Amino acid sequence: MVKNTFPFKLISKKELNETARYIAKNQYPSGAIPWFKKNILDPWDHVEAAMGLSIAGFVKQAKKAFMWMAKMQEPDGGFWPAYDDTVPLDKSRKESHHAPYLATGLYHYFLITKDIEFLYTMWEHVEAAIEFALNLQSPEGEIYWALLPENKIYKDSLITGCSSIYKSIESAILIARKIGISKPKWIEAREELKLALTKRPHRFDRTWPSKNRFAMDWFYPVMCGVIRGSQAKKRINEKWSIFVEQDLGCRCVSDEPWITVAESCELVIALLGAGMNSRAIKLFNWLHKNRDKDGAYWTGYQKELKIFWPEEKPTWTAGVLLLAADALLKLTPASNLFLQNWLITQPQIKKLISVKSGVSRNV
Repeated sequence: MVKNTFPFKLISKKELNETARYIAKNQYPSGAIPWFKKNILDPWDHVEAAMGLSIAGFVKQAKKAFMWMAKMQEPDGGFWPAYDDTVPLDKSRKESHHAPYLATGLYHYFLITKDIEFLYTMWEHVEAAIEFALNLQSPEGEIYWALLPENKIYKDSLITGCSSIYKSIESAILIARKIGISKPKWIEAREELKLALTKRPHRFDRTWPSKNRFAMDWFYPVMCGVIRGSQAKKRINEKWSIFVEQDLGCRCVSDEPWITVAESCELVIALLGAGMNSRAIKLFNWLHKNRDKDGAYWTGYQKELKIFWPEEKPTWTAGVLLLAADALLKLTPASNLFLQNWLITQPQIKKLISVKSGVSRNV
């Protein structure tokens, strides 16, 4: 339940509900959530917007959004990158991080609603989505970017996309456990993915220009739980001055004077996951100057021109704003979804056993 007053001046109950209502007003009867009115949607941003609906209590609308995913999923478990409501607009590829994000959104929905029957209903779609991504995992652990026509694989990988998949696999394993299913191969695949992200940087951006100018490449491994603890703080501090503009927010890319609300909100979540709470509060407070009277937020602010640009108010920006508010204010039982690692993996179990037995060794 959203409280009327919060322990620090961030955002009101009325404002949060207006933001969620903006998402709901743009949703099609099919359950599809376009970027904004009469525009396209992609599966990843669609799920992001659906999570925003769940946070504010629009659970019927959120459920419809997940049912849209079930209806639009391809036989191999993947999704096309762009749709006009229920019509695919682009059949050039199926991106590996789009499909498994269904699991993240669905587990988030379950934490709020406790609707375990819906987990059973959606399980075959979650399983197919995860298997789609894992079928694109290389022997080195990273997950390739996309499946192309005629089952050709685009053999390069994104740090941001793989970080998102890492979190999605965790959510899928948690769903499996809730309905009594064991997925040890998924646990192993997730560990291999983590090794690629933390120990094998040469496996990313091999065939295209490096994406390290994008803020998401910087903080997504922290936000999605690939990196925690002191290493997370170190990673945040390394590029803070490059990406963050005082009193404005986080740049989308390091070399453009464009501050974006979605990246800023995701950085808020990453900061909380790294235990950097005071920075998270300040950053979140800077963002509300981008809010419009209908509760939506402009995509971003061009610092040099001093204008909102582009003149768009995406539903997914509203969704992640609500995710950041929940992470900060503990509005729902899903508030910690991105702030902790929910699985104890086999290496962690071995370490715990060795500590308890008094044996000190590297595992």
